[in-house]
Amino acid sequence: MSNQITRLFDFAYHQLATNPQQKCFNTKIDGKWISTSTQSYIDQANCISRALLRLGVTPNDKIAVVTSTNRVEWSILDIAVLQIGAVNVPLYPTISSDDFQYIINHSDAVLCFVSDNELAEKVLKIKDKTQLNDIYSFDTIEGFSSWESLLKLGEDESNQSEVELLIKQVLGANLATIIYTSGTTGTPKGVMLSHKNIVENTFTSAKALNFTPGNYMVLSYLPICHIFERFALYYYQNMGFEIYFAESIDKLGDNLKEVKPHFIPVVPRLLEKIYDKIVDKGGNLKGIKKMLFFWSLDLGKKYEPYRENGWWYHFQLNIANKLVFSKWREALGGNIKFLVSGSAALQPNLIRVFTAAGIPVFEGYGMTETSPGISINDFRNKGFKIGTVGRILDDMEVKIAGDGEILVKGSNVMMGYYKNSALTNETIVDGFLHTGDIGELDADRFLKITDRKKEIFKTSGGKYIAPSAIEGLLKESRFIEQAMVIGEGEKMPAAFIQPHFEFLLAWAKHKGLQFDGSNENVIQHKKVRKRIQKEIDKVNEKLGKWEQIKAFELTSESWSVENNLLTPTLKMKRKIILQNYSHLYIKIYKN
Repeated sequence: MSNQITRLFDFAYHQLATNPQQKCFNTKIDGKWISTSTQSYIDQANCISRALLRLGVTPNDKIAVVTSTNRVEWSILDIAVLQIGAVNVPLYPTISSDDFQYIINHSDAVLCFVSDNELAEKVLKIKDKTQLNDIYSFDTIEGFSSWESLLKLGEDESNQSEVELLIKQVLGANLATIIYTSGTTGTPKGVMLSHKNIVENTFTSAKALNFTPGNYMVLSYLPICHIFERFALYYYQNMGFEIYFAESIDKLGDNLKEVKPHFIPVVPRLLEKIYDKIVDKGGNLKGIKKMLFFWSLDLGKKYEPYRENGWWYHFQLNIANKLVFSKWREALGGNIKFLVSGSAALQPNLIRVFTAAGIPVFEGYGMTETSPGISINDFRNKGFKIGTVGRILDDMEVKIAGDGEILVKGSNVMMGYYKNSALTNETIVDGFLHTGDIGELDADRFLKITDRKKEIFKTSGGKYIAPSAIEGLLKESRFIEQAMVIGEGEKMPAAFIQPHFEFLLAWAKHKGLQFDGSNENVIQHKKVRKRIQKEIDKVNEKLGKWEQIKAFELTSESWSVENNLLTPTLKMKRKIILQNYSHLYIKIYKN
């Protein structure tokens, strides 16, 4: 690790000293990409630091930040806050006003920065119930304090010496950020991470990513309030990459084609959606083109790394790559060297197909509490094994407890939960973080995640059910977008299933089925239920008799962040889904 980088803001200063970039950050404004150089980035950060000091911000003060999209102001503010010893508290834009109020109050935030009018109004509603002194907006909004006013306040450099003194006083061991986990259950927890936690994990993770410093371009689109994307931004700065901010998730496809990035981190749900769109387009092809598309797709599903399938398979794969998969690569910009997937389990079929298509997907494993990286797949040194989350990263220790829980020890393990020493002591025991995940290490030291400890349940017959593994198999079906396995304390496992309505309606049209347009009528149709049952039967063939899905109910609404059924990182909120569909639960088990 570089001796020059021990605090998060050191990444920017290190880039300025060793590899200054003219296009450090790039933002689309009025149809044009506008660049911010390394020098301008740091100059603006110092300006904001001076302004914050004039507002009375002191070391250890908490500054809340929430943006709808990633933007350069976030990174500027990040340095400005951290280098004067204050603490960055990022929030998800999609959480409720009640959650905003809870997190702002619990974190003791004194200022809140927002990106736009919608978020400003959302925070304003609860401001009087918090200790916030003010709300600042990156966009200029009438009635709100503006980013521009802060830059103006900081123009006077007479207190820059105070900034420099505070920079020297910040230690690697100091608290840098409190990240509130979105949580699939219960109240958000404030994860305290030090500069050292994230800095050292950034260097450790960098060893596992096959890049060298150079003229690479990356696209930033995952929420920066999530540790996965935040780590990525620090990594990019250290490597001297050009960082482009996607305009929105809806324009991601257009931005990929414009920027032609070499790397993007992904979450499984995004990759699933990309795959579904590709396959839907393939389904609309005719004749020989359609035949070639699905021949290539089937070939991709059989992919094994390191040419284990033999010469004949790879001869065919070369043909598939030229005729079909080359178009996939073009859709992602044409330059992608690999994707790293984190945040949740990824279907092995997707890893096989995309990797066969020349878009390698390396599944990794991490948590907010581990800053985030724990393990990752990597083509080098036989480090790629489908169905695992890779080998453990250097400089950390992982062991499996007697009940199968994964325990992690290293400099990446959090300082603790903010204002919750009891939970901290319960989670970190003898230096080992209890992850709550169940897994195993194979003979080659690859880590495999089998389930969440809290999600495993027993049926009334005493049989253990690991729901996430079954749910992953169900979601391999193009007819199924989301699935949640239920049945704790019941005689059998069952499932709530949210169909992939776009694909289901296309299938129904092809079969000549007529609906009035209502999803409720779609899911009640006998032929639709019969088709979903067929998909479940395929999955049941792969399961033990005790874990087979014996009943299911379909939901007419799509599960989303907006209707509070998914977390901001697109994980299922199991308790809320169970409450929301209690009538379906009764229909399954009480009839």
